[in-house]
Amino acid sequence: MEILLFYFTKEESIIHIADSPSPIGNSQKKNFAMLDSDDLASLSLSSPIKRFNNVEFSGVEEVLVDRALDQYLDALYEKRGSTRENALASTIEAFNNSIQHEFTEEKFATLLHQCLNSIKRGSSKEVTLASHVIGLLAVTVGSGEKAREILEESVSPISESLKSTLETSKILSLLACLAVITFVGGEEAEDTEKSMQIMWQVAHPKLGSNVSAAKPPAAVISMVITVWSFLLTTIDGRALNPRSWQNSMSFLSTLLDKDDRAVRIAVGQALALIFEIGSLQKFCGESKVSGHTCIEGNDSRKTMYINGLKTKVINQMRDLSVEAGGRGSVKKDLINQRNTFRDIVDFLENGHTPETSTKIGRELLLTSSWSQMIQLNFLKHFLAGGFVKHMHENPFLHDVFDFTPEIKLAHHMSAVEKRMYRSPNSALNKARTQFLNKQRVISKDKHSGYYAVGLVDA
Repeated sequence: MEILLFYFTKEESIIHIADSPSPIGNSQKKNFAMLDSDDLASLSLSSPIKRFNNVEFSGVEEVLVDRALDQYLDALYEKRGSTRENALASTIEAFNNSIQHEFTEEKFATLLHQCLNSIKRGSSKEVTLASHVIGLLAVTVGSGEKAREILEESVSPISESLKSTLETSKILSLLACLAVITFVGGEEAEDTEKSMQIMWQVAHPKLGSNVSAAKPPAAVISMVITVWSFLLTTIDGRALNPRSWQNSMSFLSTLLDKDDRAVRIAVGQALALIFEIGSLQKFCGESKVSGHTCIEGNDSRKTMYINGLKTKVINQMRDLSVEAGGRGSVKKDLINQRNTFRDIVDFLENGHTPETSTKIGRELLLTSSWSQMIQLNFLKHFLAGGFVKHMHENPFLHDVFDFTPEIKLAHHMSAVEKRMYRSPNSALNKARTQFLNKQRVISKDKHSGYYAVGLVDA
């Protein structure tokens, strides 16, 4: 049977691994130049390790994956673009299939800089793949010095690439990459706001130094609002620079009128998040009221403006929650829009936060706020096929979602304890359920009526 680079028959033994050639190093790139895209495709990690005499060779798999990753890394030095593209695609598959802590510990800087080179010189496909690898690299190393280095080294090349391209696929991948590396490596609010400003200028270019006459397509606007909201979940509203976002709420209000449901939904969730974190005056806008700007007027005028803008926004969202389908309207998209805005209006008027549950193996990952839901939805989309694997084994995501998977607990529990933990009637589950219910009641009591029109405390 074939496993990556090696061939085992029933009579052959694992000793062949030890006898095989050592991984290709940087000094051996001439030999690797013989590999073309078809050769790299044959190194795919998609084939699972099979059983031999009813024993699973997990150790063999690790050796093979490490050697394959070394070869993919070396392939990023090659001149042929298709070779680099195949190497990047295979690296993504490897990072999705297992958490590459050892590889990233040793070679994250080399992989990062080769991916940044791909962003600077590569095709649209190569930029898309390299951006995704950098994001996966950040999620794998987790918060700390390495994540900080990834962010510092990547912001400038990503920003320059965003300014120099009009290709939607490149823009979407670069935005997603910037969101992830900032989420992991942005230690200070200033770091996060810098990335948010780069994103904002893509959708609202009049704020940038390079004003473009071309309006960004709906897909780009939707992604900008999504990644901007994703990063906003990490900042305390009190730490925001008011002059950076003073026009954001009025701009988002105009986007609710866009004839694109994905844009509307992304904007609706962003507005719900703004109300959830508070500090509405930071987002109130530059519009003038009786000759005074919102941020410079007296308190009564500021409150009047904020409440007026909020009333307008809620009325827009009420309309979207009951919008009738027109000719050519996709029913599924219309239903999704209605449900989303019903939840948002209910939250704004009654303080009912959204509650979701996502199945991770046998367990459920629960969210009970707009912030948590936005984080989960984005990371789930970004990690795609690797989401469950990372949720089970990536300590960084365990910290983000306060999630302890059963597979992790199993190392510290007896067989009887495991059965008790799995039982829906166990004391642990009952206690956890009681705690969550109590938290929901507290949250509802806290927010009930708080967001009603006219009662906003600026």
